[in-house]
Amino acid sequence: MAISFENALGVHPYALQIRAARAEIIANNFANADTPGFKARDIDFKQALKQAVENTPRGNQLPLNITSEQHIQTVPTEYSEPEVLYRTPIQPAIDGNTVDTQQEHSLFARNAMDFQAGFEFLNGSFKSLKTAIKGN
Repeated sequence: MAISFENALGVHPYALQIRAARAEIIANNFANADTPGFKARDIDFKQALKQAVENTPRGNQLPLNITSEQHIQTVPTEYSEPEVLYRTPIQPAIDGNTVDTQQEHSLFARNAMDFQAGFEFLNGSFKSLKTAIKGN
């Protein structure tokens, strides 16, 4: 029986990709905190992860059995960037900027912690797979 990384790792690689994309967006919000009219953006993590899982053959109830390279791929098999949404502002600035630096700082820190936790989980999973393969 072959080892399947998808079965062994589950949704965690997708979660890390989404967390990395979210970190970029939040950093962009920070960078534009003083830009007039800039609208803060973010990713709905739960929705993005659900979409990533559903877009894998494993996430669907009835995946197609592709026996030829000429078959049409109706189910995306690769990660796609999550939808970026505008954040509802708590109190927009007079110049129309909706970035709240304290909120961005908090979200960035939480996202970094979640990324680190996911990374540590994947690291442990790879160590377990290595142990299973080596037998030690």
